[in-house]
Amino acid sequence: MTERQEIDGVGQSAAGASAAGRLYGVGVGPGDPSLITVRAAELIGRADVIAYHCARHGRSHARAIAERYLTGGQIEEQLMYPVTVETTDHPGGYRGALDDFYQEASDRLAAHLDAGRMVVVLAEGDPLFYGSYQHMHKRLAHRYPTEVVPGVTSISAAAARLGTPLVEAEEVLTVIPGTLPEEELTARLAGTDSAVIMKLGRTFPAVRRALERAGRLDEARYVERATMEGERTGRLAEIEADSVPYFSVAVLPSRVAALDSDGKPFEALAVEGGELPDGEPALGEVVVVGTGPAGPLWLTPEARGALANATDLVGYTTYLDRVPVRAGQVRHGSDNKVEGVRAEFALELARRGRRVAVVSSGDPGVFAMATAVLEAACQDPYRDVAVRVLPGMTAAHAAASRAGAPLGHDYAVISLSDRLKPWEVIARRLRAAAEADLVLALYNPGSKSRTTQVGSARDLLLEYRDPATPVVMARDVGGPTERVRTVALAELDPAEVDMRTLLLIGSTQTQWVQRGGDREVVWTPRRYPED
Repeated sequence: MTERQEIDGVGQSAAGASAAGRLYGVGVGPGDPSLITVRAAELIGRADVIAYHCARHGRSHARAIAERYLTGGQIEEQLMYPVTVETTDHPGGYRGALDDFYQEASDRLAAHLDAGRMVVVLAEGDPLFYGSYQHMHKRLAHRYPTEVVPGVTSISAAAARLGTPLVEAEEVLTVIPGTLPEEELTARLAGTDSAVIMKLGRTFPAVRRALERAGRLDEARYVERATMEGERTGRLAEIEADSVPYFSVAVLPSRVAALDSDGKPFEALAVEGGELPDGEPALGEVVVVGTGPAGPLWLTPEARGALANATDLVGYTTYLDRVPVRAGQVRHGSDNKVEGVRAEFALELARRGRRVAVVSSGDPGVFAMATAVLEAACQDPYRDVAVRVLPGMTAAHAAASRAGAPLGHDYAVISLSDRLKPWEVIARRLRAAAEADLVLALYNPGSKSRTTQVGSARDLLLEYRDPATPVVMARDVGGPTERVRTVALAELDPAEVDMRTLLLIGSTQTQWVQRGGDREVVWTPRRYPED
């Protein structure tokens, strides 16, 4: 069969009987009829049957867009939704009512296809992008020859009408339905570079609150009826909720530095030189961000958003290297032993108006940068600089998850580093925790310059614990050289422990169980036996 015969949809079999018709899902674009593709216009003009979805009022945006391409002699199938946002007494509820409708609508189209007719289902935008056509496609495409003709989406139209890039370089675009719960909206918006939020209308107040909570409201743009009559664009923060129709979207455009009026990229503000060009410095903000023990999989959406929103990143170079490079951001890496200097530097940047993210491994409040920043922030001249601390997955919790659930009951977290406190204090705390029969999470157990602490801690704990007490040795959890294994306390070898290792030492109740093959699990019961 030639392409023309396929388009006509009325090809004959060798015996002369009518062949089955052909189904087309045709995207008609966002609103302007001139944005319909050549292929779409050709198919609309040749169709035997034109089908389109509509609400109870009977008006179809898709049909209105395609009207100039209709011949006037075609069969029209109006597929009217029984419900849209209202309630229903259908025994299956709202979803049940729609499922029945989609089945009835597809049966109507199947009757035309069985009669050998060419059926075009019109879809505003693109047929497979939040489109009603997809429900027909799922029910019919496996039974009849089918073609989907893509259309210009509302996303592309909105970006074009705003005249601003959506994504650039390695930025990620997230498409979010406004019907999601507000908490979920907030998390998604905080954790992405660029975004388009669909299905506004009655969801607009929740979307606006989510943008504000995610710290993205100032960036957000609003587009209503893109390319249609009555089109409106503007800053989303200035839009009145009661004026927002369903056919509108919120856009968070590209964060890559914009161009100035001369077409040159804005340069990052130099921090050397004292004050901003306009005199008195405007206060910025310091956000201390917990990135988890390793890699982006351990990063919360809130932390991801703070890193993306910062003008400056400050941190230990090893941890800073885990954060993706973004155009326009300034990165300030330093050695691991200058926490106080790093904290004051970040606060000084913020005092000059910068949005600063201090990068901290794990959770910033657990043997990490939050304390150093807050200590400096409580001194002049930084008392008025805003400081926030965003939590992260701790190394102890990450290690515990790999082993099973060794922290299932009360536990203590102790650093074995005696660089900032004397060993006598560490030993006293180890002894107290051991006497209390707490599981222990031991941070900073050893390094090239500290080689005795692990052995001393082991010997001390053996005074209170059985030699067979399980010890989880977790090194580089989440990283490329991760190694997690369990040994008996008496067999703990200090030579196998370094700064990238975390130790979890069980209580008298902690279980170390072989579960088949070479699989083993360590867990501490939540119920503690009575004396």
